[in-house]
Amino acid sequence: MENVPKSAYVEFGSTYPTVREPRQGTYSIVAFDPATGATGVAVQSHWFSVGALVTWAEAGVGAVATQANVEVSYGPEGLDRLRAGESAREALAALTAADGFAAVRQVAIVDARGGVAAHTGAECMRFAGQTVGAHHSCQANMMAGPEVWPAMSAAFEATGGGLTERLLAALDAGEAAGGDIRGRQSAAILVVPGEGRPWERIVELRVEDHPEPLVELHRLAAMHDAYVVAGEGDELAGENRHDEAAAKYLEAYERAHDAIELEFWAGLAQIQRGDVDSGLSHLRATIAENPGWRELLDLLEPHTSPIAAEARRLLDA
Repeated sequence: MENVPKSAYVEFGSTYPTVREPRQGTYSIVAFDPATGATGVAVQSHWFSVGALVTWAEAGVGAVATQANVEVSYGPEGLDRLRAGESAREALAALTAADGFAAVRQVAIVDARGGVAAHTGAECMRFAGQTVGAHHSCQANMMAGPEVWPAMSAAFEATGGGLTERLLAALDAGEAAGGDIRGRQSAAILVVPGEGRPWERIVELRVEDHPEPLVELHRLAAMHDAYVVAGEGDELAGENRHDEAAAKYLEAYERAHDAIELEFWAGLAQIQRGDVDSGLSHLRATIAENPGWRELLDLLEPHTSPIAAEARRLLDA
């Protein structure tokens, strides 16, 4: 494992006047999951909409985090190089060699074979550094102390579950170790499958501006998982497997009780499964919040929801 602290820095605009973006205090992780082939990147910063700048990934190709005095082109150009067959190390070496401002950049790349490479320029603002471990790299700049990136790496390695959960655990550890010296504002996570079309995602979430972006990112991740389950229910309903679909809708609502959409479908599912009182209670709650849900209930055909007509009758009784 490699731990590289950096402390020297220059004021923005004094030495590198053409750097494209102002300095950002940011910590991120790129990683590969050998069990699934998935790759991903996650980040938090005291900077608005950090995900739009830092996080890049493509199914079957890899992931890139580009930060500090961020050169956004490192993201798409890094993926281009990986797609063309270069390793993470080769792609990073080529990108930094062609960049006259590499000393103020911080970037990490993971390829679809699990190779990892990272760069922290000698003039990134302290505290800055990186920890490169098995199938991952954690990097940070403008941190409250040098403990941030090693803590992230340790948390990633110690956490079980899928890649999304492990990436989030690394961000939590970075925050617990001190995080950005200025505080927090935005966060993002992007995970892609080990193979698939360029636009395919396992999860892609951004918190653009929030007083507690990691708390919000965790909430969105849980909501995302719930809607994945609901989507499985939709697929089952499309195959006329409505009893199985009902079980999925109930599971989805159990995962995200604050989603009115999921409460509506869970209400119908409960009626279909014989729990009429609970089902009607959920339907009435959604309709009370927005009468449009009753209008939708009136539009549902038997092939979409075979219990909809009975639900309408019970509501009107």
